[in-house]
Amino acid sequence: MPNRIKEPRRERLSSHILATLQQEKKSYRSGREAETGALIASYNVHKCVGMDQRFDPARVEAVIAEIGADIIALQEADQRFGSREGLLDMARLERESGLVPVKVKGHPKCHGWHGNVLLFREGSVSHVHQIDLPGVEPRGALVVDVDLKAGPLRVVAAHLGLLRRSRLRQAEAIVTAVAARAERPTLLLGDLNEWRVGPRSSLENLHPEFGPLSAHLPSFPSRFPLFALDRILGSPHDLITGIEVHDTPLARVASDHLPIKAHIDLKHLTATAPSPKGKVAA
Repeated sequence: MPNRIKEPRRERLSSHILATLQQEKKSYRSGREAETGALIASYNVHKCVGMDQRFDPARVEAVIAEIGADIIALQEADQRFGSREGLLDMARLERESGLVPVKVKGHPKCHGWHGNVLLFREGSVSHVHQIDLPGVEPRGALVVDVDLKAGPLRVVAAHLGLLRRSRLRQAEAIVTAVAARAERPTLLLGDLNEWRVGPRSSLENLHPEFGPLSAHLPSFPSRFPLFALDRILGSPHDLITGIEVHDTPLARVASDHLPIKAHIDLKHLTATAPSPKGKVAA
């Protein structure tokens, strides 16, 4: 009899915990609407293997088309071992979504750098810097300067490691790499593999350069998102006006991560930037 009483109670407790986790926010708003309409996204495509264990690049490409981003960073878009061959049909992506990949140096069959691919719709790329990130696993980041109609932008596309001590060093390496370059509005986006918030988070090394660190939106696992592994952060923080999870039936099965997307406001930064004489630019 006691066991019969405890079991339903345990089930009710589990249901309560899951219900609480499900109430996690799915969007962030800064309080200011973006003027540029630029949409930025990040998506770990899990080597195009969905939650049903099917390898289906066309399904991933359909999710990318759903998002409709102007710039999107992909993680795990190449085979990790062997030929490291790219897994997506880049010609079809360009044809159907208008997105083209940033060219990188490396294995001729790869789409990107350590599985990181950055695709953009409009603008011109002025510089690409490929970083080997420290840590136990082979990890990397792309630092790309792109000039958009709304103004200059730097995008850091990264996939951080599974170990906390590695992520701490990798976050520090990214901040150092960005600080070494000429100043421009910067986005850091990707699968940062950190679900913790506060002092124990490995992302604290990104503060105060990047934010908002408080905008942690669960994106993993895709069928029942509990952990905010995927992030989009800005420098300055008010570069980002809103972040949300792209949660659709197709996205829930195409990969084990849901994509996240953010609106940015480059015009606001341009309008409020100090002129050479120290006055606010018109």
